Amino acid sequence: MNSTELLLQGIVAAADIRIGAGRSRRFEGAEHGAAVSYFYVENQPGEGPGLHWHPYPETWVVLEGVARITIGEQVFVAEAGDTATGPAFVPHCFTNVGDGVLKIIGIHASATIIQTFLDED
Repeated sequence: MNSTELLLQGIVAAADIRIGAGRSRRFEGAEHGAAVSYFYVENQPGEGPGLHWHPYPETWVVLEGVARITIGEQVFVAEAGDTATGPAFVPHCFTNVGDGVLKIIGIHASATIIQTFLDED
């Protein structure tokens, strides 16, 4: 096996980790020999996950658009190029507050994604 073949075996195709019919993706590091996991998310205005927490830190990188990121009691507005990190066990969420698509990567400091959503009654 040559080095090109080895390299190609290490690539995870976007279609293989796609969430539903959209463009968002979920990468579980443990399934691919990696020590980190991530969500790549494309949200329309007003969309975002509900309040939740992880037993490890999460780091967000805004690739395009504008996100309102809530970490505990703090609320930030992040734009393309900005990075934010939330500590372990602290509830957090983000929402697309821009006019266009929000493209954001949520990097999980874990080989598996573990998340607990808070009751939003």
